[in-house]
Amino acid sequence: MNYAICVSGAASGKTVEPAHELAAELGRAIAKAGHIVTTGATVGLPFYAAKAAKEAGGMSIGFSPATSLREHVAKYRLPIGVFDFINFTGMHYVGRDVHLVQSSDAIITVGGRFGSLHEFTTALESRMPCGVLLGSGGTADLIPELMQKLEPINQDMLIYDTDPDALVAKIIAVLDKEYSNINTKALSAHWFLEKPGHHQG
Repeated sequence: MNYAICVSGAASGKTVEPAHELAAELGRAIAKAGHIVTTGATVGLPFYAAKAAKEAGGMSIGFSPATSLREHVAKYRLPIGVFDFINFTGMHYVGRDVHLVQSSDAIITVGGRFGSLHEFTTALESRMPCGVLLGSGGTADLIPELMQKLEPINQDMLIYDTDPDALVAKIIAVLDKEYSNINTKALSAHWFLEKPGHHQG
């Protein structure tokens, strides 16, 4: 299977410059492993991840807060050119964040501000594998302390590392285990036709 792995990070602010190469390394690692990078179709750290994924020959899908390409560019002033596809959610930023997370199989937080924290908590409460790139600043480095103080559910889904390649490999290993039964079944040609009448419409 090709997993959709969300790279979540700051669009602007203090963590972008120090962590931009770390974000790019995440994008490259996901692409080289044969998986898909999903982002908020925005600037900053997600942009560096999407750009690196494309340069590595991978696929990048962006989830925009806008309703159209025109609004994406003119109103939100967000980039194009590094995405194979942009999903124009029309949900503004808060709704876009939830749609992005729910459309992904895992999330990795690099740097980040409040928007990244929103995406992280959405993923954690959805019991989704959550990678955290320690040492990248911002939200990522605050998460361990928040986990101790707030005692949230699903902490077993948290994966920490300081190395982008190692973190991506850990996320993929978790997803491989989680979807092993689906992967096996998918290898069977036309498995979805095994029970006639199961689907309607």
